[in-house]
Amino acid sequence: MFDNFDLMAEALLEGARVTVVVTLASYAIALAIGMVLVVMHVSPAAPARWAANAYTQLFRNVPLLAVLFVMYFGLPSIGIETTSWGVGLIGLGMYTGAFVGETLRSGINSIPLGQAEAARSIGLTFGQSLANVILPQAFRAVIPPLGSLLIALVKNSALVLAVGVTELTAMSRRLIEDDQSRFDLWGVVIGVTVSYLLIAFVLSYLVRLAERRAAFVR
Repeated sequence: MFDNFDLMAEALLEGARVTVVVTLASYAIALAIGMVLVVMHVSPAAPARWAANAYTQLFRNVPLLAVLFVMYFGLPSIGIETTSWGVGLIGLGMYTGAFVGETLRSGINSIPLGQAEAARSIGLTFGQSLANVILPQAFRAVIPPLGSLLIALVKNSALVLAVGVTELTAMSRRLIEDDQSRFDLWGVVIGVTVSYLLIAFVLSYLVRLAERRAAFVR
């Protein structure tokens, strides 16, 4: 079953490395976008709330593959040069950011109203109370769902193969379609499955560590 095991393992390891890089980099982008969105959601300025709602509704209701295709094929048509990596990372980040923003907003909604009132009573501005009082508590409250989004992003990262990024799924397809048929089909399938499971297991373990640490701090 495992013909040319060393070559297959090396190729899948490289694909797994790319998957991890794509996942973590796009998740960092998603966290940044989600934080901006949640600030806009709770902003006293109505236009900011409307813009955040429009962004969230757009990316929650448009398939991720469509987002990647629009960016990859649409942006060059209006004079914006793109790369496979740029489209993959930014597209995944923008898509996941909408869900991160909603998750953080649910965390803010779980904070007692008295926290914000207490912050205002000691003279903190809206931005200061949000940054120093509300958001830190909201993050601790939503670590499990944020972790679930991270695991989902591992699986969603497979779609970047459609724009030319050779991550784990793309690498497995390349091995299966090898012209010399050096690799057994089931060997590749089992290898890529185990690779995804290991990535998800390690990330889940790190999320649980973060959750326990947040519970201890609380």
